[in-house]
This record gives sequence, C-alpha cells and structure tokens, in this order.
Amino acid sequence: MVRTPLTPEERERGERLGRLLRGARDGRSMTEVAAAAGLSAETLRKIETGRAPTPAFFTVAALAGVLGLSLDEVAGHCTLLPA
Repeated sequence: MVRTPLTPEERERGERLGRLLRGARDGRSMTEVAAAAGLSAETLRKIETGRAPTPAFFTVAALAGVLGLSLDEVAGHCTLLPA
C-alpha cells in the first residue's frame, strides 16, 4: 500500500499534537503514560516528535484520557487556523 505524502499542514498538526502531549505529561515519564494508555513508549515517542503525525483516533483518545485532556481540547489545540 502506497501512502499519500503528508501536506505541510498535516505535518504541522502532528507537531502541535506532539507538543500538547509532551506538555500534558507534566513530569510523568513517557513509559508511564504510554503504558497507562495501552501503547508502547516508542509509539508515544513517534507521536510526540511528529514522526507519526496522524495517529489513530482511539490512540489519541486513550492518551487524552490518561493525560486528563478532553478531546475538544485536543482538537482545538491541533486545528490550524486559516491564514
């Protein structure tokens, strides 16, 4: 299966998500948060660094739940404003 390259906007949205998640960890280790969300630490690392800029909805929902973020907060933070 060939993936369509991500647009600059999609990459930016992934970077925003990563920054939000890193900030919301609030001193908790990546391993601790990933385990609580049912993910590997490597998956969380890829999301936080933007290497996996389009994670699955349920992955984002699990992370939001563990970090005490609402999905509205996540969507609001990651939505790109029109220029």
